Amino acid sequence: MSVNQRLVNPLMTQLFEAILLLKTKEECYEFFEDLCTVNELRDMSQRLEVAKMLNKKEKYEKIEEMTGASTATISRVKRCLAYGADGYIKVLERMEAQAEKVDNTNE
Repeated sequence: MSVNQRLVNPLMTQLFEAILLLKTKEECYEFFEDLCTVNELRDMSQRLEVAKMLNKKEKYEKIEEMTGASTATISRVKRCLAYGADGYIKVLERMEAQAEKVDNTNE
């Protein structure tokens, strides 16, 4: 899937390059705390959890109950999973691979 070209501009590129420079979770917390409001961060983390649950074929009702996300948010994330730029899919696959790797080292 290709990136929406309306998003591509020097400021957005600078932001993503800055994010790619972060090396630890602590650095991420520090940077994103400065960059975003608490609500923006909560919304983004909620959307990722919704994507994770949708990817596991969970029902809207359970997702609503577990995450507090509205049906509108769940629908939006579902559209992104189905028709988006595959960003959620890439991250979810990598998260799953990382979790499997951790599980295998703990055995």
